[in-house]
Parts: sequence; C-alpha cells; structure tokens
Amino acid sequence: MTPRQLSFDLPVRPALGREDFFVSPANAEAVAMIEGWQGWPGRKLILAGPKGAGKTHLAHVWASLSGARIVAANRLSHADIPTLASGAVAVEDADRVAGDRPAEEALFHLHNLVLAEGHTLLLTAERPPNLWPLVLPDLHSRMQGTLLTQLRAPDDTLLAAVLTKLFADRQISPSPDTIPYLARRMDRSFDAAQEVVAALDSLALAEGRAITRALAAQVLDKMAQ
Repeated sequence: MTPRQLSFDLPVRPALGREDFFVSPANAEAVAMIEGWQGWPGRKLILAGPKGAGKTHLAHVWASLSGARIVAANRLSHADIPTLASGAVAVEDADRVAGDRPAEEALFHLHNLVLAEGHTLLLTAERPPNLWPLVLPDLHSRMQGTLLTQLRAPDDTLLAAVLTKLFADRQISPSPDTIPYLARRMDRSFDAAQEVVAALDSLALAEGRAITRALAAQVLDKMAQ
C-alpha cells in the first residue's frame, strides 16, 4: 500500500486586482458603485454581502482607485483615528462592532472625522445596517443614512468564475470538466466554493492525484455525509 503523501496548509495569496474580479448580474451593481466612488452621496458607502462574496476583493480594488487605507473594524478601538482619517478609509466587517461600545465609538469618530476632512469612507459588512444591533443611537443614524449596495448570491456564471479564481489562487489547474461539474452540484454559495476548493487541494496533495471530476465527486460525497 502506498503511503499517503504529507500535505501542508501553505498560505494562499489571492489575486485582488480589478482584472481578477469577475462581473455578473449578481455583483454588477456593486462593481459599478465601487468604480464610480467619486459620486457617492455623502462620500460614503456600505458594501454588504455574504462571507466570501468578494467584499475584501472590492475593498482592495477601491483602495487602489482611491488610495484608501484598509482597516479591520475589530482593530478600530486601538487605532489612531486622526491618522486613519487623514485620507480615504475602508473599514472591513463594520457590522462586527455592534454591541462593543468602544469599537462603536471608534467607528463613529472615524466616520465623522473622515467626512469632516473631506475624504471618503467605505464600510463592508455581511448584513445591511438595519440588521446591526448597534448600541449607539448616533452611529445607528449615521449608518442608516449611508448608501447601501449589496453583493447577491452567485449565478451560474459567477460561481464558475469564482471556482476558477480560487483554483488559480492556489496555482491549481483542474481538468476542464471539473468546474462545470462542481457548479451544478455544490451548494450555491461563495463560502461553499472556498470549502470545496480547499478540500480538493488537500485531498489531491495527500493522495498525489490530479484534480479531476472523479476527485470532485469524491469530495462532494464526503462533504454531504
């Protein structure tokens, strides 16, 4: 019996350029809003969508366009807010400050200072702001007054494109029939796409096999158990 090969969880470096972002009806509105950032009402925008939908990718695209700094919301309570507010800012996972008063206060001050300095603010979140259980009424009103654009669940074209990108990020070239097979049978979410590609990569490394439709079927069967 041939021993299974060792597999290592090597870091995956995703491609985050605009040319690497695939546009479909599920995300076209959000992409247009990012590209038209200089016309945002009030110079601010909330980009909402499920995990893995492309929020981080679009935040990096916007940062390239605007020169913005990107900061995680859970780091705001320890951040130098005046320094951050000296230019455009993208705050990732802004909804995660909800219920954390110091973090909410930091986001409130950052919001006000960025806009007062004449700069632009992008916030990403999994949910629209009306679903954030914020404790600060002033922050709640500021978020409710912010333009919202949403990333939708993937259509067939987008799901196939996302799978293609996830494989490419790992420098993997699956057989031509693998991606259409997966797109027809897997759960229709970006999160599921990430899990499937990671599982395929791990199994292929462990067993020394190429990524084919047969291996994809094996992974989907295992994930369904």
